[in-house]
Amino acid sequence: MNTYANKLRELLLNDRNEEEAVKMQKYMRDQFKYIGLRAPAMRDAFKAFIAENGLPKHEDLHEVIQELWSYPERELQMAGLYLLDKMKKQFTKEDIQLLENIIEKKSWWDTVDHIAKHHVGYIFQMYPEIMRPTVEKWIESGHLWLMRSCILFQLGYKQETDAELLAEMIERTKYYKDFFIEKAIGWSLREYARNNPEFVMNFVQTHSLPKLSVREALKHLK
Repeated sequence: MNTYANKLRELLLNDRNEEEAVKMQKYMRDQFKYIGLRAPAMRDAFKAFIAENGLPKHEDLHEVIQELWSYPERELQMAGLYLLDKMKKQFTKEDIQLLENIIEKKSWWDTVDHIAKHHVGYIFQMYPEIMRPTVEKWIESGHLWLMRSCILFQLGYKQETDAELLAEMIERTKYYKDFFIEKAIGWSLREYARNNPEFVMNFVQTHSLPKLSVREALKHLK
């Protein structure tokens, strides 16, 4: 099989570093296997691959990304994120389903947070009409990482953040006693505080939030 994704995997496997792989796997709590390529080496390898092979056609994107997600080595999912970064200007409404699928599979903060901020947030700005039905579906799903994505997707919005929606997402998830949810709540509020500190301070003071969320939210506020 000599697919686009498989060719990329073969290229990365050529640079296997067993010593680094062990360190990376340990850092990620043995969630995934690794080839042993740190971010700079990954970026260089990806650039070289794209220079030689180009980007896939948009109509093949779902197949390529899902194949990358099928491989055991975590670097292949990282390569998938790079690919989505390169091709996100071609996103259509239907690509939200692809993003949902890869948030749900091999879920961990290293992929989910990037997808939420850089891809989900981007596609919602391109197609705002799909935002509300999608976040409603994800919040109601009970899936930890879809719920975290609902809290985090506005991270890059700055002054364009929909504060009312952010508050709603927090209110609907704050009772879900999980470190990754509580951390996401604090992170989203901390980032929004850069643009609207008064809102964040008032929100924290008038709403019952987990201690971790409060600590994170107020980290840079006096």
